[in-house]
Amino acid sequence: MSYVEVPGAKVPIRMWADPASVEDVAMQQLRNVATLPWIKGLAVMPDVHFGKGATVGSVIAMHGAVCPAAVGVDIGCGMSAVKTSLTANDLPGDLSPLRSKIEQAIPVGRGMHSDPVDPDRLHDLAAPRWDDFWARFDGVADAVKFRQERATKQMGTLGGGNHFIEVCLDESGSVWLMLHSGSRNIGNELADFHIGRAQQLPHNQDLVDRDLAVFLADTPQMQDYRNDLFWAQEYAKLNRAVMMALFQDVVRKEFKKAKVTFEPVISCHHNYVSEERYDGMDLLVTRKGAIRAGSGDFGIIPGSMGTGSYIVKGLGNEKSFNSASHGAGRKMSRNAAKKRFSTKDLEDQTRGVECRKDSGVVDEIPGAYKSIEKVIDQQRDLVEVVAKLKQIICVKG
Repeated sequence: MSYVEVPGAKVPIRMWADPASVEDVAMQQLRNVATLPWIKGLAVMPDVHFGKGATVGSVIAMHGAVCPAAVGVDIGCGMSAVKTSLTANDLPGDLSPLRSKIEQAIPVGRGMHSDPVDPDRLHDLAAPRWDDFWARFDGVADAVKFRQERATKQMGTLGGGNHFIEVCLDESGSVWLMLHSGSRNIGNELADFHIGRAQQLPHNQDLVDRDLAVFLADTPQMQDYRNDLFWAQEYAKLNRAVMMALFQDVVRKEFKKAKVTFEPVISCHHNYVSEERYDGMDLLVTRKGAIRAGSGDFGIIPGSMGTGSYIVKGLGNEKSFNSASHGAGRKMSRNAAKKRFSTKDLEDQTRGVECRKDSGVVDEIPGAYKSIEKVIDQQRDLVEVVAKLKQIICVKG
């Protein structure tokens, strides 16, 4: 589909979702965003749903300002995927031992490594030296009670919620490795600190929603936020790179005889800020639950823990600010999913997938998410499908 325009106070709301299918609270958030004095454009992805301040699945372009809540609290959250030389024929009938080896190598949930991972010891990982990386973080470290030891031990860990690690097959039978994670606890701390700081600034006192508080260009508060924001985005990218390297090492060891090789890793943020230029104007573009889909950009759009995911290539549609959706998107809250579905439902909906099937992940059941096929169909003018993947192993926190 092409987009539908819904009137907004300052800018039209360009929607790649059916406005009638969007929950009322999410539509109100979109209207609120369209009132911001600094806004220059608003694009809404087909996976849109209610979030803190700004909806998940929205792309907001502003001039001279940035809204921390329009980035999300997991700064730099995103996806990584890599195609391997393995095929379905190389895999054992019982995948549970492989799942266990992955979980042993990569801490999940609130877990962390007992000692920081040394990137230099990981196969083919191009990573900055830790001392150089940490030296660039000097913004508001004391204010957020920054703990370097914890953050270093969380580097290369999955987290919980909708984060996952998967082994997938494409339609030709090739094996892919895929994962979804972000900047862990330190990114969340930084986001919460800066959202609270922005809410105290005088220019934000008359906003329709205090969670839409912004930082203005050429101010000390904006400089602090930019420093912490871009550092956290790099932390998230490195976190995924370390995890993928650990993941690949597990696969190498488990399939020694196959001498596994890997194609270049595809990686994309979907909670982040980018400096981009449109119509001759320099803008700060926030993508909260959206990926960059510039012409030729590779991206990853996952479904849920029992459905397919897609590797895509961007078509460079400037009406969406070169963006596309970040996934299927939830169609109900976690609490609603827990009330509606049982572990039996989870077993039924994840049949054929080696994964957790207990009450702790019922809120991640496929039935709590929108149809990934429909979401892809609604953005045919934003991306083209390169590969469709189906998971056979799914690790959740």
